[in-house]
Amino acid sequence: MKNLNFIDKFLFFINAIFALLLFISCFVPLIPVANFAYFSILSLTVPLLVLFNLIFLVYWLFKRKRQLLLPAFVLAFGYFILGNFFRFKLSEEEVKEEDLSIMSYNVRAFNKFDWIHDVSVGDQIVDLITAEDPDILCIQEFSRIRDRQLKKVYAYKFTTAYALSEKKSIQAIYSKFPIINKGSLDFPDSANNALFADIVVNKDTIRVYNLHLESHKIIPSVSRISNEPTGRLLKRLGKSFAKQGKQAELVDQHIEATPYKKVVCGDFNNTQFSNVYRVIKGDMNDSFSEKGTGYGRTFNFRYYPVRIDFILADEAFKIMAHKNFDLKLSDHFPVMASIKIGSN
Repeated sequence: MKNLNFIDKFLFFINAIFALLLFISCFVPLIPVANFAYFSILSLTVPLLVLFNLIFLVYWLFKRKRQLLLPAFVLAFGYFILGNFFRFKLSEEEVKEEDLSIMSYNVRAFNKFDWIHDVSVGDQIVDLITAEDPDILCIQEFSRIRDRQLKKVYAYKFTTAYALSEKKSIQAIYSKFPIINKGSLDFPDSANNALFADIVVNKDTIRVYNLHLESHKIIPSVSRISNEPTGRLLKRLGKSFAKQGKQAELVDQHIEATPYKKVVCGDFNNTQFSNVYRVIKGDMNDSFSEKGTGYGRTFNFRYYPVRIDFILADEAFKIMAHKNFDLKLSDHFPVMASIKIGSN
C-alpha cells in the first residue's frame, strides 16, 4: 500500500470491510439460525455487498492497482459458495400444458384491508390466476373472500383452520387434481403456519407443501426502515430469524418423513443465501435457479432485488419452466413453475 495516496488508502479500508462482510456471508447458510440469529441479517445484504465489491473491483482495475485482487477474490469465492443472484438468460421458458404447473403467491389477503387504494386489486389477482391457470395454486396470507371465485376453477382445496378470534396467517392449497390426504404444521409461538397436501396427478402421488415462515414485519420502504431505531430493528430481526430457524427445522423433519416425492412452495421471508433456505431446500432443485431469468425478485422492496418466495421440486422431477410476474397487486410478486413428473 506504499504507493497509495491517502484517499486510496481510505477507500481500500472501506473495500476491506465490504469484502470481509461478503466473505462472512458465504458461511451464513452453514450457521444454525437458532444459535446465531444475528448473523442471518447478512443474508439479506448479499446483493448490496456484491454491488459494492464490484464497484471497488472496477475502480482498482481502472487505476491498475493490485488491490483489485481483494474484491476479485471475495466475489469469486462468493460465486462458488453462494451462487449468483442474477440469472443471465435472455427469456423465460414457456409453461406447457402437458407439464404440471404450480403457482405460489402471497396475496396479502387479496387487499382486504386496502393496503393498495384500488378496489379492483382482489379481482385483478383472481384474473391473473385464472389467466395463468396453474394446476396447483399455493396462496399465503389467504382470505376466504375470493374462495367462491377460485372454486369455479379448482375442484379441490385445503386451507388453514382457524377461529375468528385468532390473529393467524391463513394459507391455502387449490388443486385441479384430487387431494387424498392433508395436514398442517402449526409453528409454536407464531401466527404463521404451513400446509401440506398429497395430490394424485394421473398415476403419481406427490406431496405439496405451502409454507409461510415468520415475518420480519418490514414495510417495503427504505425510508420507513431508516426511521426505525437501529437497535430495535436488529432486535426484532434477530427474534424473527430465530423463529424461522426453528420453523425450518420442523419443516425439514416433516419433509424427511414424507413417503412421496415433494414440491415445496411458499413465502420463506428469507433469501436464498440463508441457513433457513438451505435447511428446507436440502437436495431439492430451485425452479428459479434452474429456469429463471434476471433477479427473480419476489418482494416489492423499492430499489432492492429480494427473492424470498420459492418453488422447490424433488430432484426426481425435471423443472421445465419458471416465471416471475412484475405485478404490484400485493407486497409480493407471484412465481410460477412447471415440472415433469412420472411418464408425462
